[in-house]
Amino acid sequence: MIVKPGPDCETMAEVRAGVDALDRELVALLARRFAYMDAAARIKPARNQVRDEARKAQVIANAAAAAGAAGLPDGLAEALWELLVETSIAHEMDRWEALRAETATR
Repeated sequence: MIVKPGPDCETMAEVRAGVDALDRELVALLARRFAYMDAAARIKPARNQVRDEARKAQVIANAAAAAGAAGLPDGLAEALWELLVETSIAHEMDRWEALRAETATR
C-alpha cells in the first residue's frame, strides 16, 4: 500500500498505514538518538558528567520551540522530551558503567 500524506487520506486503512509507517520511522530515529547516548557514555570521562541538568533543560526547550513552530499542541514536546531525556540519561548511565566495568576486567 502506498502511504499517503495525512491530509490526503480518505479511509481509516490509509490513516493507519500512514501512522504505522511513521511509527517505524520514529523508532529508527530513536535508535539513532540512543547511538549518540552510547557515544556520550564512551566519551564522558566521569560518571557525574552523565547527568547535566542545564543540557537537559536546553534540549527540552529546543524541542518545545520546534514543536511550537510546527503547530503542535502546547506541552506535548515538554512531556515527551522529559521522558525521552530521562530515559536517555538512564541508558547512558548504564552504558557508562558497563563500559568501565569491561575495561576494569581486562
